[in-house]
Order: sequence, then C-alpha cells, then structure tokens
Amino acid sequence: MPHPLRVTGWNEFIHEKSKPEVARHYPAGLHRTIADALIRQLGERANVRTATLDEPEHGLTAAALAATDVLFWWGHAGHDRVADAVVDRVQQRVLEGMGLVVLHSGHASKIFRRLMGTGCMLRWRDVGEHERIWIINPAHPLVDGLSGECFELPQSEMYGEPFDIPQPDDLVLVSWFAGGEIFRSGCTFRRGKGKIVYLSPGHETFPIYHDANVQRLLANAARWSAPTGSTYHGDGRHIPEPLSPL
Repeated sequence: MPHPLRVTGWNEFIHEKSKPEVARHYPAGLHRTIADALIRQLGERANVRTATLDEPEHGLTAAALAATDVLFWWGHAGHDRVADAVVDRVQQRVLEGMGLVVLHSGHASKIFRRLMGTGCMLRWRDVGEHERIWIINPAHPLVDGLSGECFELPQSEMYGEPFDIPQPDDLVLVSWFAGGEIFRSGCTFRRGKGKIVYLSPGHETFPIYHDANVQRLLANAARWSAPTGSTYHGDGRHIPEPLSPL
C-alpha cells in the first residue's frame, strides 16, 4: 500500500464505564487495549485511531471512513443505538474495499447482520469456562505466527453452535469449551471488494485482549482484510453506454 495501514478501532464504550469488572481489565476501554495491541504488532506500518458510540456520528463520519482501510468493531449493549445512516455508510465502504473485523458480541451488530443477511445469533453461556481454540486452516494468513495446533484461554464466555451465519469463505478457527460445545470462532467473508473477519474470542469481563495469541490474531486480521487493487463503487452510479462501433 502507498501509505501506512489506516486502522480505526470502534467500540461502543458502555460496559467499561458502568461495570467495575470490565474496567479492571480495560480501564481506558476495550478500544484502547485493542488499538495499543495493533500499534505494538504493526509498528510504523499502521496508523491507528479509535472511535466510540457517543461521538458525533459515532466517530464514523464520511471523512473518517474514507481515511480508514480496516475497521475493527466491538459492540454488545448498544447495537440498537447505532444509527442506520452510519450502518449504511460502513456497508458502502466495505463494498468499496474497506476491511471489517467484527469482534466477539459484534456478531449481533447491525453492520454484521446487514452484511451477512442472516440473524447471526448463537448459543452462549457466561460462566468463565476454559476455551481451546483450534487452528484448522494453518496456511491461512489469519494465523501467521501462531505456533502449535491450538491455543487456550483459561476463562472465556462460551459461544456455541448453531451460529446463524452464511457459509464462511474460509473457516480458520474452531473453539471447544469445557462444557463440550464447539463454535466457528474465526471466519472470513467477502462482500463487494471488502474482506470481513469474524473473531469470537474477546469477552469484556476477562483479559482476553491482553493475550499474546489473540493480539497476534488482531494484527493478522488487519493485514489480511486491508484493501487491495482498485476501488469498487457499489452505489449504483450510472455508467455511460459504450460508443457505437466505427
């Protein structure tokens, strides 16, 4: 790319301000922890900014999105508070080639459901159980630098099948939980010219985004979903008719 990778980390920033158990792990917000991890992992190759729900236009103005190559999305309690006009704007940018990385409970966000065309719901249980994340597609760039067949999180929120999403283009990670459930925890999709990653590890009451393997996944997701090639215009603009043959 001719410029550093431009990343925006979006977070609704609700739980951290109201729940001490979340603020303990993420005192400056989940978005700040994720942004700091990306800065460490990507270094000078990336410019990372953050945005939150309460900012004007949720921090996702047309100008901000035009200057974003990859958008990270974390939401949970405020899905319905995201303005439809902002969802429209993000969807358009994805179709044009902006990468989108949807994290954990962002599966129920307006933008992910819009792009998937399904309800995107799943089974869940929040008791802090053990999660083993299996790398089932070790050749995929999403897992570059991860060693072994799997890695583990000592405490996590269980997400279980059935997960109401379309068939992923690539299924890279599958999680197993101590209760016996399994879940498609690392998936990729393409919409228009945009690449989308869904990563489920990342519950707010556990220090999952401080885990080195999860931080490597975040950086790999940014690299993989970054736009390449020419811009696709998905806004239905008129294309002139071809000239008559000579």
